[in-house]
Amino acid sequence: MATKEASHSKKPAAASSGKPAGKAAEKAAAAIRIADNKKAVFNYHIEERFEAGMVLEGWEVKSVREGKVQLTDGYVVIRGGELFIIGCQINPLGTASTHVRPDAVRTKKLLMHKDEIRRLVGKVEQKGFTLVPLNMHWKAGKVKCEIGLAKGKGEHDKRDTIKDREGKREVERAMKSRNR
Repeated sequence: MATKEASHSKKPAAASSGKPAGKAAEKAAAAIRIADNKKAVFNYHIEERFEAGMVLEGWEVKSVREGKVQLTDGYVVIRGGELFIIGCQINPLGTASTHVRPDAVRTKKLLMHKDEIRRLVGKVEQKGFTLVPLNMHWKAGKVKCEIGLAKGKGEHDKRDTIKDREGKREVERAMKSRNR
C-alpha cells in the first residue's frame, strides 16, 4: 500500500516547476492565439491590458476552434457594472445545428473581477479613454479576451507610425541586399 500511495504522489519534474521552458513553450503560447486586432494597435495608444473570460454559446466555441473570429470592429462597453463586447464577429459553421439560430454579431458578456471593473469604470469616464479588444486566445481550455484601456491616436500619430514602419522596411531591404 505504501508504494502505491508514493507512486501517486510523485509529479513529473516539468509539471511541478510551474514555469514553461524555452522556445517550445513560446511556440505553444503562440499556437493558442485565436485572433488579433491589429487595427486597434494602429488606431489607439494602449495604456493597460486586461484579460477577461467570455460567455459563449456552444456553436460559438465550435466556430472559435475553427478560427472564424473577427475582432476588428469590436469595442467594449460597461453597462450596469458588467462588461460587454460589441461588434466582435464569430461566424457560424455551416454544420451548425438546425434548432439554433446563430447570430454572428451577438453581444457577448466579458467576465472580470468587480474590483477590476470598478477601476476600469473610473478610467473610462476620464476624457478620451475607451476599451478595445486586442486578441482572443485559449487559456486552460477557456476562451479569453485581452482588452486594452486605450486612447485614440490623432491622424499625425498614425502617419508617424506608417513612416516608422516604412523606414524599418527600407533598412531591412538595404541590409538584405548588402549581405548578398
